[in-house]
Order: sequence, then structure tokens, then C-alpha cells
Amino acid sequence: MAMTLITTNTESGDATSSFTASIDSTYKLYIFKFYDVNPATDTANFRFQGSSDGGSSYGVTKTTTWFKAQHEESDASTALSYDTSYDLAQSTNHQIVAYSVGSDADQSVAGELFLFNPSNTTYVKHFYATVNSAQAGNETSNNYVAGYFNTTSAIDAIQWSMSSGNFDGTIKMYGVG
Repeated sequence: MAMTLITTNTESGDATSSFTASIDSTYKLYIFKFYDVNPATDTANFRFQGSSDGGSSYGVTKTTTWFKAQHEESDASTALSYDTSYDLAQSTNHQIVAYSVGSDADQSVAGELFLFNPSNTTYVKHFYATVNSAQAGNETSNNYVAGYFNTTSAIDAIQWSMSSGNFDGTIKMYGVG
């Protein structure tokens, strides 16, 4: 299947990055790829949220799971763990995909989110993300997030943000089909 680039958002000191057009029935799979996402505020969490009203409001109910592989730059510790603090259970909160991201020049976030069949009005909307981040504590974390928007309404907008402050970076939306 071919990937078609639909939109590129290049952010520079912005609070949010919104995709409010072109998430429709054209494709059954949408992929968001993000590169060099760097927060202005040290230890911010990179996150997303969906909308079913074209981006007028965000806060679609989600249930998710979250685990990570982590390694400190100093080689002092490593970890592979399930982290319940980033899970959501029937929550309208933003879904965190990278936590405690550093704001130094050598710290940022890169990854991708797969959103399946967002225009379907019969079933919930599944998604998963794989994300790598350089954290404020000088460690790398590879995060795995999966879940679903618990709605039969179409998801027609996605918004990205930091939990605190603005950010720089590039986010691209692709359609696959």
C-alpha cells in the first residue's frame, strides 16, 4: 500500500499542532510522523487528543495502555516496564506519548502514530504509537502506546501539544490505501 503525504505542519514556538482537515473516509489508515519535536519547557510531556467535531473541541474518550524501554546516557540504569501512570481508562485527557522531554538542543521526540479507520461510524477507532524521546534526565525512552477512541462517531481532527509551554518540530500526516 502506498503512503500519500496529506499535510505537513512545521511548528516554531507553537502551543499546538492541529490537523483539522482531510481526516475522512478517503483512507482507512492515517499515519502521523513527527520529527525533532523539542519543547520550550524542560520535562514537558508530548501528547495528542482527538476530535469528532472538526477540531471545535477535543476530548474524545479513550482507553489506552503504555509501556517503555529506557536507558540512561551514563549507563547507570536500564528498564523495560509497563507504566500505569500513562494509561487512560475511559478518559477524556490527552494521551501522553513521550514524558519528561528535555528542552536542550540534543533532546527531542520522534515517532509515529497509526490511526485506523477514523471515519467508520460503527466501531471504535483503534490507534498505536511508537515514540523515542531524549529526556530531561539525559536518558532515552522508547515508548509504546496503544488504545482506542471509545466512540462510534468519526474522528476527524487530531491535535498535538506539550503538557507545558510551546514546542518546535515537524508533524506530517499520511494516508495509506
